[in-house]
Amino acid sequence: MKLFFVAAFLAVAAAVPSSYKPEYKAPSSPAPNYPAPKYPTTSYPAPAYPAPAYPAPAYPAPAYNKDNKYADITITSQSDERNLDGNTQWSYAQSDYTTREESQVQKKMQGVTYDSYGKESYGEVLGNTNKGSSYWVSPEGQKFTLTWAADEAGFQPKGDHLPVAPVHEYELPVAPVHEYELPVAPVHIPFNGKGYKIY
Repeated sequence: MKLFFVAAFLAVAAAVPSSYKPEYKAPSSPAPNYPAPKYPTTSYPAPAYPAPAYPAPAYPAPAYNKDNKYADITITSQSDERNLDGNTQWSYAQSDYTTREESQVQKKMQGVTYDSYGKESYGEVLGNTNKGSSYWVSPEGQKFTLTWAADEAGFQPKGDHLPVAPVHEYELPVAPVHEYELPVAPVHIPFNGKGYKIY
């Protein structure tokens, strides 16, 4: 009996119209295909600036003396050697027969040194010695040769054209001789106060 009532109830429930609304589905339309907009390209003309016109500098033409005999002097040979130990030597020669050569050598010598506190001391230092020679012709046609050396003794030039210090030849004065007899100190004989000599 109960089964009957349950079946009848389910039949009535199925016959009653439902109040549930079905889900709305939007119509499927294809996406519109719009062409890309075309904008006109603006072309600007390149600005035309006038090129600056600078006046060329007016340098006066060098005025050479027509009697200048040294305008065409050129270097005919040249050498320059520098070593890692500090020694150097160089030379050159010109078309007017002028020549020069010079060399420099590092040497240990006695000199003044300073420590980090500025204290002065005299000892062995490393210095440069220099020697060389030069030859040239004067405008009057006189030929000159100069040699030199520079070391711990100073600068020592040599050349026939260098002035020579005059040599004074004279006799040294002789001190006068005084001949006289030296005085003799008196002899004192002590006494003891009673008239007797003390020996």
